[in-house]
Amino acid sequence: MPIQPVSRTVPPTAFSRRRALQGTALLLAGALLAGPAAAQAKKEVVIGYQDMVLPWRQAQETQELEKRTGYKVSYRKLGSGAEVVRALASGAIQIGEAGSAPIAAALSQGVPIEVFWVLDNINDAEALVARNGSGVTTLADLKGKKIGLPFVSTTHFHALVALQDAGVDTKSVRIVNLRPPEILAAWERGDIDATFVWDPVLAKVKHSGKVLVTSGQIAAKTGKATFDALAVGKDFARDNDAFLTQFVQVLADADKAYTAHAASWTADSAPVRAVAKWSGAEAQTVPASLALYAFVPPAEQAGPKWLGGGKDSVVARSLAATAAFLKEQGTVQSVLPDYSVGVNPTWVQRAR
Repeated sequence: MPIQPVSRTVPPTAFSRRRALQGTALLLAGALLAGPAAAQAKKEVVIGYQDMVLPWRQAQETQELEKRTGYKVSYRKLGSGAEVVRALASGAIQIGEAGSAPIAAALSQGVPIEVFWVLDNINDAEALVARNGSGVTTLADLKGKKIGLPFVSTTHFHALVALQDAGVDTKSVRIVNLRPPEILAAWERGDIDATFVWDPVLAKVKHSGKVLVTSGQIAAKTGKATFDALAVGKDFARDNDAFLTQFVQVLADADKAYTAHAASWTADSAPVRAVAKWSGAEAQTVPASLALYAFVPPAEQAGPKWLGGGKDSVVARSLAATAAFLKEQGTVQSVLPDYSVGVNPTWVQRAR
């Protein structure tokens, strides 16, 4: 894999954390200079995905997208949203799954991508959990402690928001840049005191930890919501309109199959086994994990509240608020006047 994972301990200073995050910005800039890769071959697409627990994993397993479009579809599993946006910037993938924080960072740095589908409203599917024995029972107790999370992610953003809201100086907390599988290993070794992560790792750390706050609770208190989305390179989008129309319909159908029949998505069902296979989760934890998310139907996504509202849409406003906060933290150098330039409702408006 040409994109190298980053895993290092960050000292408890804003300067050190800023340097690490600026490293991501430099990698993105280098990828942009490299230009789009030659993966624009007709009827071929590489989709980058993460270990998120989502209904459309079933469509990946059944190759529904390939069947409907006739495209050769290759899936590339990446360890973080930062890796996804770097791969989009370099042209190594044409479509990728990422959270609102890495997407906001990418758009702020000039990566030519567009959000075209909201995978989920994160809600309570991401949580800040303190390890039993760490001495942490409240957000205030995190002072001087070590938190493991992926940099430039939705959980990184919400961790900083939560600490700030609780009156905890972020410079007093040690933040370790780890991908989810590395978080679990560090947790089990006792190397970190807390983590802010999503399933399947979240489900595992809950067994030996205490949930301090969820993303849903942070959003409700601060108004700073997070979501996961699919983004596409603008060049690929321009040349593959019909494919994206079909892709969004596959996504819509997958979400509907779950929301309309959630009770039948049991641990031994084919859809849940597919989700477990592609996400790396344990099948018995998948139903509960899916229940933590809110999946937005296409009619709502197409409307003014989500993708169709221009600068005032939920997505554009969330990206703008996230970018502003990341700039304050030194993650990005500038923010755009309007983040709707990175949102395209064209294909979801056609979905049924």
